[in-house]
Amino acid sequence: MQIKLQAMQTTFEDLNLSNQLRNAIEDLGFVKPTPIQAESFSVVRSGKDVVGIAQTGTGKTFAYMMPILRDLKYSTQQHPKILVLVPTRELVLQVVEEIEKLAKYITLRVVGVYGGTNINTQKRAIAQGTDVIVATPGRLYDLALSKALNLKNIQKLVIDEVDVMLDLGFRFQLLNIFDILPERRQNIMFSATMTDDVDALITDFFKTPEKVSIAVSGTPLDNISQQSFDVPNFFTKVNLLNHMLKDKETYKKVLVFVGFKRTADLLFNSIDESFAEEICLIHSNKTQNYRIRSIRQFDEGKNRILVATDVMARGLDFNGVSHVINFDTPKFPENYMHRIGRTGRAEQEGQSILFSTPNEQEHKAGLEELMNYKIPKIDLPAEIEISEQLTEDERPREDRERSKNRTGLEYVPGPAFHEKSEKNSKTNQGGSYRREIAKKYKKPKTRGDKNYNKRNKKK
Repeated sequence: MQIKLQAMQTTFEDLNLSNQLRNAIEDLGFVKPTPIQAESFSVVRSGKDVVGIAQTGTGKTFAYMMPILRDLKYSTQQHPKILVLVPTRELVLQVVEEIEKLAKYITLRVVGVYGGTNINTQKRAIAQGTDVIVATPGRLYDLALSKALNLKNIQKLVIDEVDVMLDLGFRFQLLNIFDILPERRQNIMFSATMTDDVDALITDFFKTPEKVSIAVSGTPLDNISQQSFDVPNFFTKVNLLNHMLKDKETYKKVLVFVGFKRTADLLFNSIDESFAEEICLIHSNKTQNYRIRSIRQFDEGKNRILVATDVMARGLDFNGVSHVINFDTPKFPENYMHRIGRTGRAEQEGQSILFSTPNEQEHKAGLEELMNYKIPKIDLPAEIEISEQLTEDERPREDRERSKNRTGLEYVPGPAFHEKSEKNSKTNQGGSYRREIAKKYKKPKTRGDKNYNKRNKKK
């Protein structure tokens, strides 16, 4: 059975919430549930397997936690009853925080575990007892194998952002986790997109799940206005971004998306120095503490600008983002939808701006086809300088082949290239070259074998 819903006027009063949950929601200032929250409530409570498909930013965490907490009985047992799996460390922290807000008036023990930090500290936290554990797959499996975490009492398994989890290569780890969970459990899965991999996972492990689908993956949210700029190259994009960011009244809280870690670093270093105190950066090569600090400083408004890669910002909930700037055009149209969902949250107005080079026009056409919407194009402001500087990827192919060992992205053309002289044009002969040298100089095969060396000297 599949339920499709576009709008619903349900209030929290219409849901069969406990007094504790209702008081917590009132403290948070929420008046009515989002469509995915309203439609999922009774389905999750039914105990059936559930597959929820909804745009990022529509309140999926509360959609599964409200009904779970509504029926969760108080317990002093050591081992957890609820397991929530998420793809990144940042999401672990965010989901734990959201659960704690919702359980403000409930006696509930929540523990978050993830890699990249001391596992012994997490073992001690688990040993004190927990009702809900939120985890990344790798660290959860390590804790289970070491017997620090017992999963025999898990009643409900939630897999959040499952499409990202599969994109990151966690399928094998998920299968291992399924093997050590009780067979009798409720499976709850939430995703922003329905891919072939997600569908295969549902077919293999879910028992006649009920699907709750809120809008299509390519439907833009109504309260987000979109614009696009055609820009010739990377450094002209930098000039345009710098020009925009100078308007602090308009661009109050800006999330800048890029596709790759090295692009994020180059952009971060290229943004005008006048924004140095206002900008932070997040991608997977940064340390855990650096990433957490960047997220908190941006969310709390201490930094006005955050540069982020797709995977690291997926599912993160930031308050009051005024603009999402797509510094590059994502190859996969669904990623564009995840990006722009960071603004216009909780029915606020949001702005999305897309930068596209000539090489990215095909990707732009793909996302417009997915949305069935032509993004309005704006002319570049006259004061924007068109840069002639190119990145490594933007250079002509023949230039790239000449300098394969370049490590930087920036390319500055010059006349210094010349062919190697004959004496410097030798190539690395690898193992065969070393064997020839050994023959020539009669190197012993075993340096430490004195008898072998003596025999060879006699010959």
